[in-house]
Amino acid sequence: MNKIKEFPFKQAHRVTGKEVEMARKAIEAKLGVKRPSRGRPLKGLDKYKSIQIRLNPKVLEWAHTQAKHRGIGYQTLINEILMQRATGHHAHHSTHK
Repeated sequence: MNKIKEFPFKQAHRVTGKEVEMARKAIEAKLGVKRPSRGRPLKGLDKYKSIQIRLNPKVLEWAHTQAKHRGIGYQTLINEILMQRATGHHAHHSTHK
């Protein structure tokens, strides 16, 4: 295969929604699993609120690592963990005294 020194912009085109959908389905068929949805959560009764929060760098590093391992975004991971604690649906009960 010949190496191209410059990208052939004259031959490039925008990817259409149909092409994106076809690629998504091909990836799901190849991997045998449905790909997780990405992007902004749907708006509804439980709208998400945009906030700023300061986190310890070690916590943030852990969240990034865990989220990458699970194939989700780190903010989604943090939200899931907080929601589990807030609703009492967490699997691991810590015993802090």
